[in-house]
Amino acid sequence: MYKGVALSVMASCLFAVMYYYTSLLKPLSGEEIFGWRMLLTLPCVTLFMLSSGDWKLARALAVRVRQTPALLAAMALSAALMGAQLWLFMWAPLHGRSLEVSLGYFLLPLTMILTGRLVYGEQLSRLQKIAACCALVGVGNELLRLGSFSWETLLVCLGYPLYFILRRKLKTDNLGGLWWDMLLILPVAVLFICQGNPSVVEQFPRFYVLIPVLGAISASALVSYIRASRLLAFSVFGLLSYVEPVLLVGVALLLGESISRDEWLTYLPIWLAVMVLVGEGAKHVLAQRRRNSV
Repeated sequence: MYKGVALSVMASCLFAVMYYYTSLLKPLSGEEIFGWRMLLTLPCVTLFMLSSGDWKLARALAVRVRQTPALLAAMALSAALMGAQLWLFMWAPLHGRSLEVSLGYFLLPLTMILTGRLVYGEQLSRLQKIAACCALVGVGNELLRLGSFSWETLLVCLGYPLYFILRRKLKTDNLGGLWWDMLLILPVAVLFICQGNPSVVEQFPRFYVLIPVLGAISASALVSYIRASRLLAFSVFGLLSYVEPVLLVGVALLLGESISRDEWLTYLPIWLAVMVLVGEGAKHVLAQRRRNSV
């Protein structure tokens, strides 16, 4: 469990870095940045899988596709769900919609907890229930304050649970499945790049460094995220997802967006929920050390 927690937190930090990093890539459009991200992330993930011995997972999926061609259509749906999330992540910071996307990530753990309970029958510990209640207060305040959710918010909080359910159903919830998702997204990514203005990259030589670094950050974040999803219970994985939106709010503030006075009742309970989860993690680590020292 501890390795899964560490990987989840690392993924959240890397996603937050990438969220801010997008602002450095102007005047590229969100679609172009998404295209470059996918084009460069796939080779990075491939190299990682070859070096870690996980390439056999991609080969095993290829064998399953040859045996059951209809599986490819379901995998295309999985790729579409993933592609929509990755595109939104690149698009939002460039269009002043960072806080709407952040709210989606605040709601995501609650929808994943509900999914874990209804679909997989998972149970929560006492501290996890406290964290979920704290988060529910914040999310409830946001719903009362706005009266509705934006499409960006709904895409995040509903799209990801569907994505993870589908991957588990298809038995593609591993790095091999991630690789195939990115491979199936690649044609759309290349199309976005071709539709962009190629002279922009030539006019700004810094892009020759910034764009490859984007691919490395993206690959590291995705690998950590998928591995964490395999090591953690669905509900725990969902609760740890609160780390990311807190960091994304920080990035949104750096990019010039602001939190109004009536929004603090949204963010403070959610930050408290994160602190409760951190406390539970520290408690487990200390207990593990005591057992090892005996």
